[in-house]
Parts: sequence; structure tokens; C-alpha cells
Amino acid sequence: MSSLMAALMDASPYVDHVVAASPAPSGVPDVGGGEAPPGAADMLKVLKWVAWSVTLLCVAGIFGVAARMAVDHSRGGGREHARGLGFVLGACLLVGSASGIVGAFV
Repeated sequence: MSSLMAALMDASPYVDHVVAASPAPSGVPDVGGGEAPPGAADMLKVLKWVAWSVTLLCVAGIFGVAARMAVDHSRGGGREHARGLGFVLGACLLVGSASGIVGAFV
């Protein structure tokens, strides 16, 4: 072990020189405004279709919960569907605010 320490002590002047010669970080690079890649228009079209489909599913989910509530009410059911309605409305809220959330990060 002592020979390893002796070798490190002998190499220490060279290590300081190597560390001092390394370049300093220059900061955050400027990437500019950027540009869309080829085919971005097609990707945006697909995203619009997905957004439209998810909105349609949210509306269908509200109708589904309302239908279950109506059937259970006619049978004398209770308030178990409030949880399902909460999940559907939470999904609707997330879909409606998705562009704002993404805009906050970009």
C-alpha cells in the first residue's frame, strides 16, 4: 500500500497541471428559436386527431356515468357514482389544460 501512495505522491505535480489545463465550462449553449423537423405538419395533424378523439371519449364518459346514475336511481341506488364522475371530470380538466401545461414547459 505504501508503494501506491508513493507513486501517487510522485505523480501529484503532473495531475495538478492536467486539471488546470482543462477548459472551463462556457455556460448554456444558445440553440436559437429552432425549426420544425420534416413531416411536423403530419405529426400535428395526428395530434389534433388524438385530441379530438380524447375529447369525444371524455364526453362519452360523462354520458356513461349519467346513464349509470339514472339506472341506479330508478332502482333506488345511492351515490356511488360520484367517484366515477370525479374521475371523468378530472380527465376532462386534464385534456382541456394539456396545451397550457405543455406551453408552460416549452
